[in-house]
Amino acid sequence: MIRLLILRIRNAVKKTPQKDYKTNEDGFTLIEVLIVLTIIGMVASIIGPRVLGYLYESRIKAAHVQIDAIANSLDLFYLDNGRYPTNSEGLNALIKRPQNNSVWNGPYLRAGELPLDPWGNPYQYHIPGKSSPYDILSFGPDGHEGPQNITNHAK
Repeated sequence: MIRLLILRIRNAVKKTPQKDYKTNEDGFTLIEVLIVLTIIGMVASIIGPRVLGYLYESRIKAAHVQIDAIANSLDLFYLDNGRYPTNSEGLNALIKRPQNNSVWNGPYLRAGELPLDPWGNPYQYHIPGKSSPYDILSFGPDGHEGPQNITNHAK
């Protein structure tokens, strides 16, 4: 009886399954990789347009802030000189003294240079404005005059 028990234990020990390394490999199957890529693509297609929309809106807000700063500088120029810069002087009159000015307390912009709009284009200055003494505008993302212009009229 003991002998039978010992034989059963030996057989049980011999029959323990050994690791089969061919079927237990680490890694991902092609299907798993494709599923993950599909999920990432779906998430990007949902979130991407929202992020781009916020970027566009933030550039428009930045343009309005810069236009307001230029308008304030033009008002300071007006207080010193009794007039706004002419079209030929343009916004450069806020940085460098115009030739025919006797009173000039500039530069009127803090940076000492004219800022570019958020799309890298110069701001446009027109005197007289459509409904105010002057207009300052940005041509927007395409850099051409049209309905997408970002304008601040002087008050």
